[in-house]
Amino acid sequence: MPTSFLEIVELPDGRIELRRAEDEGSLVTLNFSEDAKAFLQGQHVEVAKAMLSVGVQMAGRLVEGDIEKDDGGPRVLH
Repeated sequence: MPTSFLEIVELPDGRIELRRAEDEGSLVTLNFSEDAKAFLQGQHVEVAKAMLSVGVQMAGRLVEGDIEKDDGGPRVLH
């Protein structure tokens, strides 16, 4: 992915997107259920920021070779 500024945007329908600042296309979209929003007491945007931040950091580490890439075998997701 070329180097560019990324922005996190809350859309009018409540979805939260990560996208390049110069582009309106979504790279990642998060959609919290109403139950999740209630559980998070309205702090879902802060949680989304943290989730996306860690995701971008992990992607950078993959590109730099700091993390082994998936070998295609079965994975357990937690």
